[in-house]
Amino acid sequence: MKSIKLAAIALFTVACTSAVGQNAEEAAVKKLIEPRLGERAKVVSVTRTPYSGLYEVRTDSNDILYTDKKAQYLFVGRIIDTTTYEDYTKARVDEISKVKFSDLPFDSAIKMVKGNGKRVIAVFEDPNCGYCKRLRQTLQQMDNVTVYTFLYNILSEDSAIKSKNIWCSADRLKAWDDWMVDGKVPAPAPDSCLSNPNEKIFALGQKLKITGTPTIFFTDGSRIPGAVDQKALEAKLASIK
Repeated sequence: MKSIKLAAIALFTVACTSAVGQNAEEAAVKKLIEPRLGERAKVVSVTRTPYSGLYEVRTDSNDILYTDKKAQYLFVGRIIDTTTYEDYTKARVDEISKVKFSDLPFDSAIKMVKGNGKRVIAVFEDPNCGYCKRLRQTLQQMDNVTVYTFLYNILSEDSAIKSKNIWCSADRLKAWDDWMVDGKVPAPAPDSCLSNPNEKIFALGQKLKITGTPTIFFTDGSRIPGAVDQKALEAKLASIK
């Protein structure tokens, strides 16, 4: 029994030593790569990968790059398993891009409930985004879904004006659908409407690294950038436990 305990302690010590060594290597690579990237990207972390001695370099924009131990070369692209064709880089980006869905400020969103509303998504959209209008038409055809729409104005100054007018409407959901689906321009916001969540949602979108609209978030924290058709959206919702 004593020999077993000693063996276990030895294995634990080796594992800890290995982890410390690896952390030191990662810190050394980070120190080398940061000045070489300069202002082009801020390095958030460097992690050793199991891919041919490469190190993953994660930037503040959630981009994934790769470098060698001496930070002499920079690899921009995807790591794909040639046996399974699994895209390891995409999987990693998806993982670090997740959000805590329950923390989203739903009181600052336009809510649509269809059927039992059990399947829930949040969408960041710009009122002048053509792909957002296409997605809205897709959502109109779906059932048993709750959609929280955050008005994320990134395309033009007019986007913020339209969003304010829609938010200040007596029926926000109707005003949003009238514009996005039917092209009916929202009425100007009344003078009595002094507040809207435009700035708050813009700041949130920047924090979440949302660079385009639409961007769809799911209850598991994952996201899909861009418009998807109904088949793809249904499949994604079905995959969430």
